[in-house]
Amino acid sequence: MLAAYPARIKDARDFASRHRVVLLRTPDGVGIDVSLGALPFEERVISRASLFSFGRGLDLRTCSAEDLMVLKLFASRPLDIRDAEGVAVRQGRLDSQYIEDQLRPLAEIKGEPAILATLARLRELAASLE
Repeated sequence: MLAAYPARIKDARDFASRHRVVLLRTPDGVGIDVSLGALPFEERVISRASLFSFGRGLDLRTCSAEDLMVLKLFASRPLDIRDAEGVAVRQGRLDSQYIEDQLRPLAEIKGEPAILATLARLRELAASLE
């Protein structure tokens, strides 16, 4: 991947080895984050993914909205939280039990129980919009 696309950071190969994410940039400057899956959850994300048509001749395999919520909440950076809010609002009905079941052990591993509080807040937000 690093041979095909320029890296967004110095020492991208070392960063990818440590963090399991390759940070790239398209020729027109769009950032690409490529996650290098290693956890059972990430295997489930791939098995649950489906093709989405972005336009004529541009079909990409994308993760489910629930899996995107887990990924965004696990990352928990401010932008990721805003992205998760957008998914919760846009999708409305999500399988919140699946999200919690996947997110709980990840939050425990990370030592950040506040992630689950954020999930609860987003559930309330989505429910208030129904």
